[in-house]
Parts: sequence; structure tokens; C-alpha cells
Amino acid sequence: MTVLINIDVPDLSRAITFYQEALGLKLLRILDGDVAELGGGGASIFLLLKNTDSTATIAHSQRHYSRHWTPVHLDFVVEDIMSAAKIAESAGAARESDCVEWRGSKCITFSDPFGHGFCLIELTDGTYSD
Repeated sequence: MTVLINIDVPDLSRAITFYQEALGLKLLRILDGDVAELGGGGASIFLLLKNTDSTATIAHSQRHYSRHWTPVHLDFVVEDIMSAAKIAESAGAARESDCVEWRGSKCITFSDPFGHGFCLIELTDGTYSD
């Protein structure tokens, strides 16, 4: 199985720049002018151009790009969380928590410029401790 990650954004160019600068992802290609494929960290992330207030679901929910919450979010594992946090913030991420330590890890939560939450995580020895 392959997992592809899709992120709706209202401004494709701005989103490409953010994810490259904040997280070091690489632009692999642009498809049909409204989809950007980014790579890095073993995953393919697709940025999908979707206008604000466009229909998001069959139930006619509308897209909005203010801060929103969903139980699904992305975690990016980094080697040095404080350095990575500075880079993400300088690229436009909004820091939403202090650094929390849990089972040998460190985690800081953020949101991207489009309201999507994500975490930066620093692991000890590549995983969580028992």
C-alpha cells in the first residue's frame, strides 16, 4: 500500500513556498496547473488548489482557510526541534504550543498559513521510549 497526503490550499504558489521553506519539502512537479506534488521524508504530499467557499463534501460543507481542527494532522519528525521550529515560524507557521515532552520525544504544534494543523516532533533514538 502507498499513502498519499492531500492538502487543500487556496493559493498554490504560496503553499509551495511555505512547505518548501518551512519543512524542506521539494517540488517534484505541477499537474494541470492546480496540483503540486511535493516530496520529502518518505511521503508524497499533494497540494490541491481549492477555492475558499468551494464545496468540500457531499453534505455541502464549504472550505475555509481560517484555523480549523480535524483529528487527522501531519507530524514531521525532525532532528533538532528548536531549529526546525524557528525555520517553520520564519516561513509563516503559527506556533500553537510550548514544547511538550512525552516518552523521550519533544513536540510543538503549529498551523500553516491555511489553517491546517501540524506537529514537529523530535524523537530519541528514532522512536518513542517504552
